[in-house]
Amino acid sequence: MNTTTAGLVFVVVLVGALALSYGPFGDYMYRVYTGTRHLRVERGVYRLVGVDPEADQRWSTYLRSVLAFSVVGVLFLYALLRLQHRLPLSLGFAGMEPGQAFNTAVSFVTNTNWQSYSGESTLGHLAQMAGLAVQNFVSAAVGMSVAIALVRGLTRKRTDQVGNFWVDLTRTCLRILLPVAVVAAVVLIAGGVIQNLHGSRAITTLAGGTQRVTGGPVASQEAIKEFGTNGGGFYNVNSAHPFENPTSWTNWLQIYLLLLIGFSLPRTFGRLVGNTRQGLAIVAVMASLLIASFAVNAGFQMAHHGTVPGAVGAAAEGTETRFGIPDSAAFASSTTMTSTGAVDSFHDSYTSLGGATLLVNMMLGEIAPGGTGSGLYGMLILAVITVFVAGLMIGRTPEYLGKKIGSREIKFASLYILTTPAVALIGTAAAMARPGERAGMLNAGAHGLSEVLYAFTSAANNNGSAFAGITVNTNWYNTALGIAMLAGRFLPMVFVLGLAGSLARQQPVPISAGTLPTQRPQFAGMLAGVAVIVVALTYFPALALGPLAEGLH
Repeated sequence: MNTTTAGLVFVVVLVGALALSYGPFGDYMYRVYTGTRHLRVERGVYRLVGVDPEADQRWSTYLRSVLAFSVVGVLFLYALLRLQHRLPLSLGFAGMEPGQAFNTAVSFVTNTNWQSYSGESTLGHLAQMAGLAVQNFVSAAVGMSVAIALVRGLTRKRTDQVGNFWVDLTRTCLRILLPVAVVAAVVLIAGGVIQNLHGSRAITTLAGGTQRVTGGPVASQEAIKEFGTNGGGFYNVNSAHPFENPTSWTNWLQIYLLLLIGFSLPRTFGRLVGNTRQGLAIVAVMASLLIASFAVNAGFQMAHHGTVPGAVGAAAEGTETRFGIPDSAAFASSTTMTSTGAVDSFHDSYTSLGGATLLVNMMLGEIAPGGTGSGLYGMLILAVITVFVAGLMIGRTPEYLGKKIGSREIKFASLYILTTPAVALIGTAAAMARPGERAGMLNAGAHGLSEVLYAFTSAANNNGSAFAGITVNTNWYNTALGIAMLAGRFLPMVFVLGLAGSLARQQPVPISAGTLPTQRPQFAGMLAGVAVIVVALTYFPALALGPLAEGLH
């Protein structure tokens, strides 16, 4: 079997597995969020934090809960990273410098998991397990909770309440993320991923030539990071490390895990709104965009201009040789279409147009299928924009799932659409305007601009993957990227929850002959078109100066 055929089989089996999981797993999450019974351990959590699980919250109270929980998470993780040398299981590593500790704490709390350090030579077991791994769970759960709150806004009427954040968070962690992560960890162990405190046997050379044997609970963290669609690997080379990703089938499993929640949540959405065809329309757009991304990315990597790529039949530099170009392209497309950040190949070494594809994936807002929760609410925001545009075309007040999309709703949706591009492009412009930060680029010219643009696009969209080839462990970059992560995570959540509250207060309007059917293929096509056009109009100048200019050179 040649490489191309093997790659096609890899993708076909992956699509089949996701299709088989869509219904059962989506239905399971529906039951989690609609159940009225609280588990004993959940009741203990509610008593511990002092909340009434039966009391719903207004959207503003829900938002304050999200922000308060996240602020506490940043402060706790920052303190843990700064003080790790005074805590057990530090492996003798020093505490992080203030700028890097701020960047790392913000990164993991915002579900970005951008790393400006080498995990195996910077953090001890306590910081990895009690700090980063915990945030792999709860930050992902925050995104899913916000998505469910938006869906409640679409389904409820004449109320100002969108659910209870603490109940949503607790159920997401204990009933969804934790059980599957445990099972996935066992499967990964069977596949050869290391799971014990010293089993990985990584050798770190210290000053003076002495050596220290270090290791970590890699299998558990790998399962957490992939299933929670998080990056943040135990090792600097992430999923290219044989201790984290030893075989082709563990590579397949990791891609499956990072896509599973995103592709199953539309089914949950369909069940919650009482029309599973609405979920099918959303997932069809997600799947179409991801498959198109993989095909384009793999095509550029397999057949690119240049003497050496032409001679060998592909651009193999930076590719994980154990997996081959198609499988590496599948991982790269999947990780940039989700808020994952995990990588098994070197994105900076991709062809110029292949790298541009990865940039565009993130610029879409990571909606195919996107991060845990953030992909669904991002797609629903685009659906609101789409019905608004369609309403203007036919001269009718736009409606989505029986709720009118008026000026207040479209303002929330528009602010959401504009936030992350503004953060990414302003950050890139600021970096390029500073001679000291330009000096940190490994490459000059268009490729150097692509490295900086990738960094801020990744931060603003809470992706976490990097083009690499750029020095970001500086006070300026640690601070600027940290601010980009905060703005890219929490400002959109403000607008999503504001939209949820506005929709929940409405009385649904009855379906009429003029109602746009949002469950049909025509609407799905419009939705995909709006997603692509919004990105094209927003980012094209930056792409033209970076990867497109390099690719057409």
